[in-house]
Amino acid sequence: MRKAMALVYAVEGVVAARIWQWSGRVAVGVRPAPASNPGELLRQVEAAVAPLRESGESWEFGLLGDQ
Repeated sequence: MRKAMALVYAVEGVVAARIWQWSGRVAVGVRPAPASNPGELLRQVEAAVAPLRESGESWEFGLLGDQ
């Protein structure tokens, strides 16, 4: 998941990210920069990690809440 995390942080506008992985599933959460469009950012993050997806895996993408 290190490579996935590096790809996520390479997307302009990502200020925080978390990745969870369990059997056949991966969840990616990101916090956008204030000037970013959250919907567009999620599409860019999804495209950035697409080469890592394996057949049969389910990937979900969402926004991290304030902590």
